[in-house]
Parts: sequence; C-alpha cells; structure tokens
Amino acid sequence: MTVSAASRFQTWGDPDSGRRIIVGIGEMAVADRPDDVIVTYALGSCVAVCLFDSVSRVAAMLHFLLPESSINAKRALAQPAAFGDTGIPLLVDTAVRRGLKKSRSSVRLVGGAMVAIHPGAPATGHRNVLAARSILWRLGLFIQAQDVGGGEARTVHFSAGDGRLLVVSGQQTKEL
Repeated sequence: MTVSAASRFQTWGDPDSGRRIIVGIGEMAVADRPDDVIVTYALGSCVAVCLFDSVSRVAAMLHFLLPESSINAKRALAQPAAFGDTGIPLLVDTAVRRGLKKSRSSVRLVGGAMVAIHPGAPATGHRNVLAARSILWRLGLFIQAQDVGGGEARTVHFSAGDGRLLVVSGQQTKEL
C-alpha cells in the first residue's frame, strides 16, 4: 500500500501515543510492549533488518552500516551491530531471548540504496542487501517483504503491537 505524504500516519494512529525507540546507525532494538514503535532514520546504503513474531509480539530491528566485520575488526568488537555478519546473528539471538520464535517470524529488509556521488564508487547498498539475504538464509530465516535498492534514503516505523512497518521515502509512504 502506498499513500501520499499528507496522509502518512492517518492509518497508523497517533505516532506519539506509545514509546518511540530510535535505532541509529550500527544499533539495534528489541521491543515487546504493544505500544512500542521502533524507528530508524535516513537509511541510505545501510540496511534495516526487521523481525516480528505475531504470537509473542516481539519486534526487532537492526540498522547495519557495512556487510562484513572484517572491514574493521576493532569496530566490530566495540559495535557488532554496525556489520551485517555480526549484527544479524546478535539481533536474532537477542530477540529469541525476549520470546521471538524463528519459525513463526516475519522478516523484512529496508534500505540498501545506491547513494554514491560519483561513478565507480563501491556498491555498498547492494553488498549490504546481498549480505543480509545470505546471513538470514544461513540462520533459517526467509524474507517475506523488502523495499531495497533505488537511490533515495528511507525512514522506517515498526510497530511492536501489530508488526506494521511503514517506509517513508521522499514524499511516499508505503506499508511493507
């Protein structure tokens, strides 16, 4: 479903009614209160991995920056959520400890845009998406929906109460 910018949150309800959990670059959050909304802003080449278990009502989001921790091993030790290969398993393990069951989880990906300014720049967004798909597959998790690629940054609003996920990009908002 795609809606205009003017009616972005009319079907979402009051965006200030619950607890808003902000996830920055290289961070993750797990929420299990029905009024929690996890939000991440300005996903360019970064990727948000979103997990939701409709029975336990556990929602989890990771906003990772780069595909492989080998790019910067020191940073990976200090901030494992900055990398797909260390952040995704950490997100899954944390969510499972909070009650998420992998077998009934929905998985959605957002981001991975091509935001390079000059031709020939590394395709970090594409590499991030490929890494996320591969890691999730190895963990036995399969993607139900995605909004990846393109050239615009995205903001994600993810409800722990019902698993609704809104993606805002430019003047468009869509439910994923």
